[in-house]
Amino acid sequence: MHGLHLTADLYQCSGHERYMLDADAIARLCREQTQASGLTLVDDKWVKFPPYDGQPGGVTGTVLLAESHLAIHTWPETGSVTIDVYVCNFSADNSSKARALMEGVIAAYAPARAVRQQLMRGDIGLAAARPPEVAACVPAAAADAAPQWAMEQLAPHARFGYEAVPCETRQTAYQQLELLHTPQFGKVLRLDRRFMTSEGEEFFYHEALVHPAATAHAAPRKALILGGGDGGAAEELLKHGLERVVLAELDEAVVQCARQHLQAVHRGALDDARVQICIGDGMALVDRTEERFDLVLMDLTDPDTPAESLYAPAALQRMKRVLEPDGALVLHLGSPVFHGPQVAALTRRLRAQFAVVRCYGLYIPLYGAYWGLAVASDSLDPTALTAQQVAERLQQRRVGDLRYYNAQVHGALFALPGYYRDLLNAE
Repeated sequence: MHGLHLTADLYQCSGHERYMLDADAIARLCREQTQASGLTLVDDKWVKFPPYDGQPGGVTGTVLLAESHLAIHTWPETGSVTIDVYVCNFSADNSSKARALMEGVIAAYAPARAVRQQLMRGDIGLAAARPPEVAACVPAAAADAAPQWAMEQLAPHARFGYEAVPCETRQTAYQQLELLHTPQFGKVLRLDRRFMTSEGEEFFYHEALVHPAATAHAAPRKALILGGGDGGAAEELLKHGLERVVLAELDEAVVQCARQHLQAVHRGALDDARVQICIGDGMALVDRTEERFDLVLMDLTDPDTPAESLYAPAALQRMKRVLEPDGALVLHLGSPVFHGPQVAALTRRLRAQFAVVRCYGLYIPLYGAYWGLAVASDSLDPTALTAQQVAERLQQRRVGDLRYYNAQVHGALFALPGYYRDLLNAE
């Protein structure tokens, strides 16, 4: 008596309506996915319910597996589906097959939101105990959930990952959003299977993104963040006493997830009166605003994602338009080790637009690599500050609670390794 029990509650499903209404179509889907997963179909039974109160009836069905069962019920009137998969793991570990079956069926329904849960059945004492923080990820999350490996393809020939317990996965209007719990970094946010931020090490990225340019600016008052829905960059900016931070996030689901689960990242900044959250196209905001900013931060997904257009020369020129004369644009470039051509190309684009472009870098644990960033301006030069000047500005502004950035680190960030320098200077 030892097995894995998976459940999924699907909401706002946008898959073909036959998977809501047609028992035969649902049966075919489940048979095909059972075969593809490697599990053994023994028999199945399906019931189509009649219409009720002017609404179409749903479908209930069960697939009997040699390993146990798959069960589905559809609610076409609300676009919702529940799925239940159980496999016995006594003679062999069928966990990966059960997950493949579950994910195959979920994909056909294309839900806007999917709440997944898992439970080790039977001899759960044999499973490694999960920390209590797992239960805080989503209601009723299983504290004894079996760990998985969350992997990211860093480059065509390189990938890395972390042991993780899935807490929530949903397809938003723009991307797949995942909340994971990892022993290494606590809660982790992934978008389209790429690691974005974590409770345990967010300070590496957010402090490096914000403080070199913010400290170099003599008196920053207003900033614009493109992306940044987790609130981490906004929280760091507020440490400099900014009067106004505009956060332009395309995907409202990211902000909602951060508010609910990532308080350790934003520390209340998403609800600070000085922060204005604008949900929608950030470039549309850039084009229509007459406001000018001391800092513009591109806290976006990588340049090889759907955010690619925001790294284009025309987009960079439009962002420059909303900068004050002594303002600066800050962005991340990718890894000089794994994304060399991309880093070099972005640097060339910045140099074509700005008089001063200062690239820098640091190792970011969650991203698995040394990462490149840049400050671009027509007048502000972060490398002109001495360590003493940095220390004085941090003290004058009462900037505290820094875990990575300090007066000595400021200069060290811009001390580039030879291979990085050669990459930036190569024609």
